[in-house]
Amino acid sequence: MRHFVRHLLFTLPALFLSSVPALSPAQTWPAAKPIRWVVAYPAGGGSDFLARTLAPVLGRQLGQSIVIDNRPGAAGIIGTDNAAKSSADGYTLLTGDNGAMVFHEAMYKKLPYAPADFAPVGFMARFPLIIAVNPDAGFASGRQWLDEMKKTPGKWSYASPGVGSPHHLAMELLKHRSGLDVLHVPYRGTAPALQDVIAGQVPIIVLDTAAGLPQIRAGKVRALAVMSKKRIPSLPEVPTLDELGVKDFEVAAWQALFVPKGTSPDIVARLSAEMNKALLAPELKTKLEDFGLEVLPGDSAALSAFLRKETAFWHALIRERRLSAE
Repeated sequence: MRHFVRHLLFTLPALFLSSVPALSPAQTWPAAKPIRWVVAYPAGGGSDFLARTLAPVLGRQLGQSIVIDNRPGAAGIIGTDNAAKSSADGYTLLTGDNGAMVFHEAMYKKLPYAPADFAPVGFMARFPLIIAVNPDAGFASGRQWLDEMKKTPGKWSYASPGVGSPHHLAMELLKHRSGLDVLHVPYRGTAPALQDVIAGQVPIIVLDTAAGLPQIRAGKVRALAVMSKKRIPSLPEVPTLDELGVKDFEVAAWQALFVPKGTSPDIVARLSAEMNKALLAPELKTKLEDFGLEVLPGDSAALSAFLRKETAFWHALIRERRLSAE
């Protein structure tokens, strides 16, 4: 009897433990360690600002710190590839944009990652695009600029942050739609492009609101048209291209959140819900909008559908215009 009681005392805890279901990684996430958020662009830019503004709020909601990991280089390819090769455990996030998730696949013959290496979490925001000029270039309005471009094909040049950037592809679409002939002068980033336009080396530039608004407000460059469907609140006096006769024209530099493919759907769903909650917090939303961003909450399914549509549209344009980043 004593032997039976001793055996029972030893086996009962084991039987109890075996009857308790083990928690899945998704149920314990993100308790294990801080989350790493890869931004494939330098610190101080618009992409970095968005991630660093959103990360503390999202981290508080998740109960875990989020560390921004800037990995710039090669038009965002280096950082994106790093995230693609990271563990699909919910502890690596990536800011993905038009370039990394749509354009690059068609612009580069050999890309070290594929957009399919990622699971979409949801939209974050978009940066409206602006056509701007040096104030001494002789353009007083968007209408005058567009008329002059058509009248003198091949005479003018414009600056962009680089080949394959949303700014570059937006102008290619405008050239395609309106028959313009304007020479592309690509730079390695917005800052050097802006510097040369302000200095008068290049007359025209395609800017995003994050980089452009301070220079426009300071009078260093003049905004002529926005590439959004509607006028933007930060520049209410600047017309859309649609108003200037280029119908149904809308291009923006957008950014969304991604995780490596294979990440638990439960983690993706929670991330998406918490991110949307954070983006809609009045204080955060106001801060992003003051910086020139349009906040665009959205879930994984909406982002997946959008990516399919964007890929089909832009890949066709890139092939037709024989564009390449190599």
